[in-house]
Amino acid sequence: MTELSKDTGVIAVLLQRMETQRLPRALALKEKVGQGEQLDEFDIEFLKEVFADANEIKSIVKQHPEYQALAARVVHLYKEIMDKAMENEEKS
Repeated sequence: MTELSKDTGVIAVLLQRMETQRLPRALALKEKVGQGEQLDEFDIEFLKEVFADANEIKSIVKQHPEYQALAARVVHLYKEIMDKAMENEEKS
């Protein structure tokens, strides 16, 4: 298996996971914190998992610039969630 075909397979799995799992959950978290709610332990564990995965795929994104804009948008979404969650924590 060539490195390119291996990357293509990994990217396909990551995109499917993003579409079916990560993005819906992230949008739900964004709505939750947007309503002033705090993150619970399951939300925080989810975010930890997402950030751990992000560190693992940095090299793939670096090698495939066509996915860098998407990765940047996803990171920005999670940053918005974290910023609002911190703001909600400070208010309570």
